[in-house]
Amino acid sequence: MRWALVKVALAVTTMVVVAFAVPLGLVVKELARDRAYSNAERQAATIGPVLAITTDRPQLERAVASAETGRGGRIGVHVPASGKNGKPAEIGSRRAAQKDVEAAAELGRASISPVTGGSSLLQPTAVASGIAVVEVFVPDAALTNGVTTSWVVLAGVGLALVIGSVAVADRLGTRMVRPAERLAGAAHDLGKGKLGVRVPEDGPKELRSAASAFNSMADQVVQLLANERELAADLSHRLRTPLTVLRLNAASLGDTSAAEQTRAAVEQLEREVDQIIRTAREQKAQTRQAAAAAGCDAAEVIRERMGFWSALAEDEGRTVRIAGADHPVRVPVARPELAAALDAMLGNVFRHTPEGTAFAVDVHNAEEAVIVLVSDAGGGIADPDAALRRGHGGGGDGSTGLGLDIVRRLAESTGGDVRIGRSVLGGTEVRVWLALDDGRARPGTRRGHRLRRTLGGRRRRTARTGS
Repeated sequence: MRWALVKVALAVTTMVVVAFAVPLGLVVKELARDRAYSNAERQAATIGPVLAITTDRPQLERAVASAETGRGGRIGVHVPASGKNGKPAEIGSRRAAQKDVEAAAELGRASISPVTGGSSLLQPTAVASGIAVVEVFVPDAALTNGVTTSWVVLAGVGLALVIGSVAVADRLGTRMVRPAERLAGAAHDLGKGKLGVRVPEDGPKELRSAASAFNSMADQVVQLLANERELAADLSHRLRTPLTVLRLNAASLGDTSAAEQTRAAVEQLEREVDQIIRTAREQKAQTRQAAAAAGCDAAEVIRERMGFWSALAEDEGRTVRIAGADHPVRVPVARPELAAALDAMLGNVFRHTPEGTAFAVDVHNAEEAVIVLVSDAGGGIADPDAALRRGHGGGGDGSTGLGLDIVRRLAESTGGDVRIGRSVLGGTEVRVWLALDDGRARPGTRRGHRLRRTLGGRRRRTARTGS
């Protein structure tokens, strides 16, 4: 796909460059030619007023010498003979053939005559003795002056356009191919039994939809496997009762060979059932670990739990705000655990703030972590650090009394942490740092500190704006 986009961009840009550059190059060449002949006509026009006044040779020679290119031998004047015994006068340089000069005089209009090394512009002018012809030599270099430079510039611009379009197509192809490659790799991993694999939902809209569908499918596969293994374990447990009856019946058969064979078969069947139960338990535990490793969509969980708590908030007259939960935000924690942590934090708002107190839930999705902020407009916590220290067992039974133990354990399971501070609403803010599972960041890294400073500065600016 990437190479196909590059080829399409190369072909289209090349056709566009050729379609515009070739005609433009021909126009530049024609403009240079017109410019050269226009200059020649202008120089010939400077001799015309002198011819209209006099045909005296010395005065005409001075006029030719004073012309722009007269001293360079590029201007000549052909004056017809005056009187019966007069002779034609030739002033300056002559390059055009006599027949061309006579033809220009007869026609009475300017003409161009090819000569060695260029062309001659023949401009007829009426004088007292007849028609004089002013000849201006235009060398070939003047006809192509600046054309080569213009063509080089056009070629450079066209090449730059082609290279730029290829680079843009390559970047666009990379943006499209990488999500597709991740999706294909995740499909292979899921086929190999790695149930915890999930795909980031980024890239173009179609690939985001495909990634979302794959993650949903993987969740369904994990759930189906869990149900299947639960059913296998349940059926195995159900077999224990008839096995116990068979064992008791076999014990009452006596000591015959048939009885011994029956008891051996029952023992073998019990061992097989025990093996099935152990295998089902192990696979069930692996399925749970895979589900936890796959993580969940924090935005979806937040919307779901806020939908649950919004009914109570409406009854108590509380204003509710959600920010950042309008697009998928995957976190490396299990869905039930995140839901329980959110319920704990939202429950604190309702238990420890009076009715009518506003609260908000914000989600910040950074490259290295996901930040969940639960803030309210209540009275705040007098000593946040002490509250968190009690959560680590520093006082009494090791509980904060605010239900933050489950929140702290959830954050620390990802390598993150929990902080309590003052919110922009004026009350308490519980900030849960969930480090992403790629191991690139931890709460103590410089990038983590930089994100904290950014969030802190954003909160201070919001507070100043609100005040």
